Amino acid sequence: MELPTSKKELERLGWDYVDVIMITGDAYIDHPSFGTAIISRVLEHHGLRVAVVPQPNWRDDLRDFKKLGKPRLFFGVNAGSMDSMVNHYTSTKRLRSNDAYTPGGLAGQRPDYAVTVYSNILKKLFPDVPVVIGGIEASLRRFAHYDYWSDSYKKSVLIDSNADLLIYGMGEKPIIDIADAFLAGKSVKDITEIPQTVYVTNSLEKCATKPIELYSYEDCLRDKILDAKNFRIIEEQSNVWKAEKLAQKFGDKYIVVNEPNPTISTEDLDAIYALPYTRLPHSRYDKKPPIPAFDMIKDSVTIHRGCFGACSFCTISAHQGKFIASRSEKSILKELNDIAQAKTFKGHITDLGAPSANMYGMQGRNQELCHKCRRASCLFPQKCKNLNDSHVRLTKLYEKTEQIPNIKHITIGSGIRYDLLQGAEGEKEYTSQLVKKHVSGRLKVAPEHTEDSVLKLMRKPSFTLFEKFKRTFDDLNKKYGLKQQIIPYFISSHPGCSAQDMKQLEQKLRMLKVMPEQVQDFTPTPMTLATVMYYTGVNPYTLEPVYSAKSKDEKDKQKSFFFWYKPKRAKEGDQRRFVKTQGGNRSKSNNFSKNKRKK
Repeated sequence: MELPTSKKELERLGWDYVDVIMITGDAYIDHPSFGTAIISRVLEHHGLRVAVVPQPNWRDDLRDFKKLGKPRLFFGVNAGSMDSMVNHYTSTKRLRSNDAYTPGGLAGQRPDYAVTVYSNILKKLFPDVPVVIGGIEASLRRFAHYDYWSDSYKKSVLIDSNADLLIYGMGEKPIIDIADAFLAGKSVKDITEIPQTVYVTNSLEKCATKPIELYSYEDCLRDKILDAKNFRIIEEQSNVWKAEKLAQKFGDKYIVVNEPNPTISTEDLDAIYALPYTRLPHSRYDKKPPIPAFDMIKDSVTIHRGCFGACSFCTISAHQGKFIASRSEKSILKELNDIAQAKTFKGHITDLGAPSANMYGMQGRNQELCHKCRRASCLFPQKCKNLNDSHVRLTKLYEKTEQIPNIKHITIGSGIRYDLLQGAEGEKEYTSQLVKKHVSGRLKVAPEHTEDSVLKLMRKPSFTLFEKFKRTFDDLNKKYGLKQQIIPYFISSHPGCSAQDMKQLEQKLRMLKVMPEQVQDFTPTPMTLATVMYYTGVNPYTLEPVYSAKSKDEKDKQKSFFFWYKPKRAKEGDQRRFVKTQGGNRSKSNNFSKNKRKK
């Protein structure tokens, strides 16, 4: 059964009230790859009546926000599957012309800073109804943070949105705890001890356990170095087995960030993916153009959550967690069987993946050591000796998927960590099976750069590991008579990257005859190490200066070094001059770009 999105649909169901109304910036797709679908189905499974209002119009008389009336318990708000600013703008702050999470890819169907806009509208229309915010935008903006698009230091989104509670990370457990608290008759002001939630208070004296107090928003505004010091504490607490509460002051108020829940169990994760999703866009879109994000993800299966890579520019571990939570083989195979029986299925599973496809089932050999560990990454600066990096279990899973009727081909679309694979138990067997059977002509990997000084700040391995993996990949293709390609991902203008580094990158790519297509200019996003280095000009762990390219001219010229194989490039003389005048200056940070978008 579809969850209702309109008054007519409520009437057809015979509902005279709704317990929870979900407001989202995405089109509503009832598929377990989308957070709104999961949270809604989890609440429904808990016995609650849930309705969804997708992409409400915030420009008119606000009828979309009012059409279903008041929920009995609370409104749930998220910006969608992406931060709305990443969704809207390129790394050069140009407005994007499409939105993959909207029918027909139509842009402009959600506001900038969607969580803040939606929540403030709801608090104005229904001041007595609690608003709970969550999803990627709320999760990663829970503390004071630098916002690239406004070039400003912003308060916690919980403060700016005037919402009552914030859920960070994967929200299935806290959303049920919040619902139960309301069902028990608690006031929202009394809901202060639920793990993985954030609330506002006037005093820390009311906290059951004393939180670690970060430097205040006002202090960080006066001194950027204090923001860098805050980040180190936040990241360390995000990556320990048992974290502590954190608090930060904003004027005369505090936000209190409760400790996270333990990593979800296999049984609980299986139960979430067993819920009765239709796996389709809502029928309200039947006469509208296809939704690009759905077409990309519809025949894929998530096999685990979390990532222990801790790349400097990535937010996955800050949102999903460092420790891996894996589904059982039985659960994965059942979902594959269900997909294979669908009338619309054409035989191709586009991904058996996760943030990194080959971390399935991995954890520390000695869990007691993991409980004491404070490292952000299990792979950097070297692979942890306690990590059970065996790929045998994943290889056996791939073999079992081949027995499912109607599935002709399974490819790995989410990319792999070759530094994790190399030297691991079962490396040879996994790599052979991957190359022979599970590459759709092109395999995604992410070396990101070639120079050790930049890779160190990225928390990525030496480029020599990529070269080694490429040789193995090419040899296996030759052995099996295949003509497949590696598609490497690279980033320019990352903190610590100079034009001289990009020149060195170009020379190495020329030598390897690598012609990169998947490249990007570094975009600062909240709650990443790289963004803190970009904003503060220092490495939070050493407080040493870090150079960042910031002007459009600098960034464009850095990016141009990727395309050595294209005829239309900047003149070599211009590049040499750029390297000489700008490239070696790592210790000084240029002025921020003053080009701001005209609204």
